Amino acid sequence: MAFDNLSDKLAGVFKRLRSKGKLTENDVKTAMREVRLALLEADVNYKVAKDFTNAVTEKCIGEKVMESLTAPQMVIKIVKDELTALMGSEQARLKTSNKIPTVIMMCGLQGSGKTTHSAKLAKYLKAKGHRPLLVACDIYRPAAIEQLKVVGKAVDTPVFEMGTEKPEIIAKKAVAHSRDYGYDFVILDTAGRLHIDTDLMDELKRITEAVEVNNILLVIDSMVGQDSVNIAKAFNDILEIDGVILTKLDGDTRGGAALSVKAVTGKPIMFTGVGEKLDQLDEFHPDRMASRILGMGDVLSLIERVENEIDEKAAEQTAKRLAENKFDMNDLLEQFKQIKKMGSLKSILSMIPGMEKQIRDVDIDDRALLRIEAIITSMTKKERAKPDILNASRRRRIAAGAGVTVEDVNKLMKQYEQMKKMFKQMNNKNGKRNLMRGMNFPKKFGF
Repeated sequence: MAFDNLSDKLAGVFKRLRSKGKLTENDVKTAMREVRLALLEADVNYKVAKDFTNAVTEKCIGEKVMESLTAPQMVIKIVKDELTALMGSEQARLKTSNKIPTVIMMCGLQGSGKTTHSAKLAKYLKAKGHRPLLVACDIYRPAAIEQLKVVGKAVDTPVFEMGTEKPEIIAKKAVAHSRDYGYDFVILDTAGRLHIDTDLMDELKRITEAVEVNNILLVIDSMVGQDSVNIAKAFNDILEIDGVILTKLDGDTRGGAALSVKAVTGKPIMFTGVGEKLDQLDEFHPDRMASRILGMGDVLSLIERVENEIDEKAAEQTAKRLAENKFDMNDLLEQFKQIKKMGSLKSILSMIPGMEKQIRDVDIDDRALLRIEAIITSMTKKERAKPDILNASRRRRIAAGAGVTVEDVNKLMKQYEQMKKMFKQMNNKNGKRNLMRGMNFPKKFGF
């Protein structure tokens, strides 16, 4: 996960500060030198890292933080505020046109993920109640149009294409088509190159001259580190981009691009790609990212993910059954299906304050959910409704049908019994108090 090493280094710096109680000016300067080294190791631009630590040092000393009894906490707060400011302070949003359609032009180098993220953006807009239209303006790359059609179909969004016609003509015809058929967003999937060249930039300029583009979004791969910031600067100098989509932020990256791009280009990160699935596109919130870097979790994003993905009606029905102590295997299957919608288990748990470091080196296998689903679907309707009837022969049959071992079935049944016992305790008069006293969630569920 991005920022893991940086988070560890910063946690070490702050731990040493907290052990000192009152701080001296030299303590702060020493800590900021360590922070600067941590930022550089995370591939943050040198000037950005230097300016950042200078700003933090000045605020710490200027506000006489050292005289406070809670000096280390105040230093951490200042670092968090400066990290947030470094990444843009506030969430950047798409600009909308006062007349239909709003046009978004996706640009970037070849292989950065423009086509996939065009579809992700279309799915994001559809979830907001919009009617997007994908437009195939990449006429050079083999099968580019077909790829856009495939991902467009996957997100239930139509694709406008005119074969190998000039991209600026395709864009113009697409905008006219969107007005005729009521599409309020047009997403132009443009061609890329292996490197920035005159032909690429001239083509993108011709598109902006042919149609009124409201948002120019640059798609860059966070895995290329500091080079991604240089790419963003080059595109911005020529095209004047409006924002950045930073991809592969869920990968093993150092995170320097996310911390540098706004300071170097002046343009914000609008979205981040956090997985290969077409629903794995997140709005970028500088304050929430700063919290995650400092190991404070991201509860707001977790709540939003729950609200967006969990079926409220199904959740209410399950809650009612729990209250009546009628929880069975059908309910358990429904819960696992809802969890799957929210993304990987590791990404969900990492948003909980204090959990990210605990699970970092733990191999949480998301295929476990698929195995559980297979086990439950191998049961008969009667067995799901009354798991108590599962004797040894039934368990052997279920294991064979699901392609797992009997031990896997037994393990699931044990977890089911533990969960049922927990829910029963919650319904008792003092259940919540007893539950919280004895419950160790990460340990109990193998995390």
